[in-house]
Amino acid sequence: MKANKPLLEVSEYNAEGYSPMIDYQSWRVAMLNYIDELETDKIDNFQCHEETDEVFVLLEGKCILFCAEVDEENNIVDIVSWDMEPNKAYNIKRGVYHTHTLSNDGKVLIIENSDTNDSNSPKILIDDTVRYKLGQLVSVLWS
Repeated sequence: MKANKPLLEVSEYNAEGYSPMIDYQSWRVAMLNYIDELETDKIDNFQCHEETDEVFVLLEGKCILFCAEVDEENNIVDIVSWDMEPNKAYNIKRGVYHTHTLSNDGKVLIIENSDTNDSNSPKILIDDTVRYKLGQLVSVLWS
């Protein structure tokens, strides 16, 4: 008996940056690989997702997740960081401002709603003071 539809879809992404790999109904699996714009001296914003949690799984290399505590006017008042461990799921809750930095060999699997985009994911632009703080956190965690 011949199947009427494919039984398996295989995707991979090995270029720099972020790419959705599989979308199905309400969910998406994406890959984030190292890209220089996520070096701490180049990060220019924290982003939150208003309609979804976002799950990160470190597959290779290193990645630090940064979450910002913000006040009522969306000013960053504190930053909390996690040096991700491979094969553990890190769930950034809906509405939490976050960003990340990866080592040159970093590769992170991301699971989120398939309709996640800039229209439902506001950003807070950051300045050199916040970038400096991110750099300090990386120095401590990756020393």
